[in-house]
Amino acid sequence: MSASAATASTMRAVITRGVNLLVLWILITGTSRSGLEAGVIAAGLSSWASLVLHPPTTRRVRFVAFMQLCVRLLFNSLVAGFDIARRALDPRLPLNPGLIRYGTNVPPGPMRAAFGTMISLVPGTLPVGSMPDGTLLVHCLDRKAPVTAVLARDEATLQLALNKRAGR
Repeated sequence: MSASAATASTMRAVITRGVNLLVLWILITGTSRSGLEAGVIAAGLSSWASLVLHPPTTRRVRFVAFMQLCVRLLFNSLVAGFDIARRALDPRLPLNPGLIRYGTNVPPGPMRAAFGTMISLVPGTLPVGSMPDGTLLVHCLDRKAPVTAVLARDEATLQLALNKRAGR
């Protein structure tokens, strides 16, 4: 990346982060004059801190794929809520609880944490740990359900939305 492109990327990140933080400030505190003055200062300092802690990159989130991910998360959350309620109210439902191992290509770090959060929204599943080889341990209410297929689809959706490929 050239120096001018890097400068433009940094300026775009400063403006985007600053505006987003200021909008968040306004949503929380309102639009009084003294509140706006404090908000501008807070947004500016927060933008600077975010650039130090998380510098801008050339990777971009794919908007359509990200929206698909959001819809998927909402759907999983709703289905999980109904599934738990149904199981709680009808104890005759067959349960086959246990741990399954899921071999993921999501590297350790923030993206793996995001994937773990996604797994917890899949109906009847909860990540409980990982093995030294990176395999995730997932507790599920029904080991006969196609849990690994659902996890693989969610993993692919996450990687597509964040513009990442397996192993990168």
